[in-house]
Amino acid sequence: MNDMTVPSPDQATRVPPPAPLGMLAELTHRCPLSCPYCSNPVELDKRSGELDTETWKRVFSEAASMGVLHLHLSGGEPTARKDIVELTAHAVKVGLYTNLITSGIGVQREKLEELADAGLDHVQLSIQDALPDNADKIAGLKGAHEKKRVFAGWVLELGLPLTINAVIHRGNIENIEALVSMALEFGARRVEIAHSQYYGWALENREMLMPTREQVMRAAATVDRLREELEGKLVIDAVVPDYYARRPKPCVGGWGKQSLNVTPQGKVLPCHAAETIEHLQFDYVTEKSLSEIWTNGSAFEAYRGTSWMKEPCTSCPRKEIDFGGCRCQALAITGDPRNADPACSLSPFHAKITSLAMKAAAKDGTDYIYRRFGAKPGQARVEITRNNAPV
Repeated sequence: MNDMTVPSPDQATRVPPPAPLGMLAELTHRCPLSCPYCSNPVELDKRSGELDTETWKRVFSEAASMGVLHLHLSGGEPTARKDIVELTAHAVKVGLYTNLITSGIGVQREKLEELADAGLDHVQLSIQDALPDNADKIAGLKGAHEKKRVFAGWVLELGLPLTINAVIHRGNIENIEALVSMALEFGARRVEIAHSQYYGWALENREMLMPTREQVMRAAATVDRLREELEGKLVIDAVVPDYYARRPKPCVGGWGKQSLNVTPQGKVLPCHAAETIEHLQFDYVTEKSLSEIWTNGSAFEAYRGTSWMKEPCTSCPRKEIDFGGCRCQALAITGDPRNADPACSLSPFHAKITSLAMKAAAKDGTDYIYRRFGAKPGQARVEITRNNAPV
C-alpha cells in the first residue's frame, strides 16, 4: 500500500469551508432489519455508548447556529430511541428542517402522531422491493413489507410528505417500475432509486448483489422513461452504480464541503463510510464543538478541496466538479484513498473495477450474509428469521 500520510493544507492560504447544508444524525445503530447492503459501519455502536438526549440537543443547536438547513434523523432505526419525539421537537425549535429516515418497522401510529405534532417535516421510508416475499427476504424479516405498507398509510393520513427510498441490486433491479408504481400507491411525492454502494457490509455481499451491465442499462432506461411519464406527479432521483460508470460521482458534493455525519457515539464523519479509511482521526462532539470539528478537524481537512490529489486528478478539468470521486471506493479498490476513484475511465484502476463487477455479476444466487449485531464479515450466512427484534 502507498504512503497513507494525510496531506496538510497550507494554513496561510487556507480558505474556511462554507457552512454545511445538511447533517445526518445517526441516533442509533439498533435496527429491526438485517439488510445485506447495510451502509452502516462493520462495527456497530452499541446502545450503551449512544449519546444522551441533552448532548444530541446541543449538537442540533450547534448545527443550526452553523447554518445547517436539513437534519436527517437516521440510524439504524431512529424511532428505537425513546426520546425521538423530544429530539425532533428540539430540532424544529432551533429551525432545522427535519427528515425522519425510517424502516417503518416497530413504529406505532401514536408515536408517528406525536412526531407530526412535534413538527416533523418529512418522512423517508426504505422499501426493499415491490414483491412482498422478496422484500422480506432482502430485509431479513418476515412480514416487514406489510408493516411498511401500513406505516406509509399512516404517513399519508397525517399529511406528512413521503419519500420512498429503494436500494437497487441484483435481487430487485428488474422490479424498478413496480417499485415506482408502489411509491405512487403509497402517496409518495419522491422516490429515490439508489444502487447499492460497495463498501462496508455491502462489500461482503458484492457477489450476491451485483447486477449485470445489461441490467443496469435497462434500469437506467426505465428510470428515464418513468421520469418523463410521471413529470409533475412524482420526482424520481437516481444514484447510478459506480462499478459500471465512466465518470465518478462527486463524493457528497465534495469531501467536507456540504454535509457531515454524527454517529451514535458522537463521532463526526465527512461521509457515511469515512470510517473505512482507517488512518483518519475523527473528533467527537463530546470533546469539541461541531463547528470546530467541521472547520478544523483533520479528517475533514484530509481530502477537502483539491490539494491532496494525485494524477490523473491533479490536471483533470473536472477536478472541481467530481473532486476525484469517492475516497472510500478508491481505498476499497486500489488500497489508497488518494487515488482517482476507479469508477473514472481515466483511472489506471478502471479496468480492475470493471472486472470485479463482471465477475461478481456472473455469480448466481442471493445467499445473503445478513447484518446482525456482533456479526463479522466472513461469518457463516444465516437464514431469514421470523422474529428479528432490535438489539
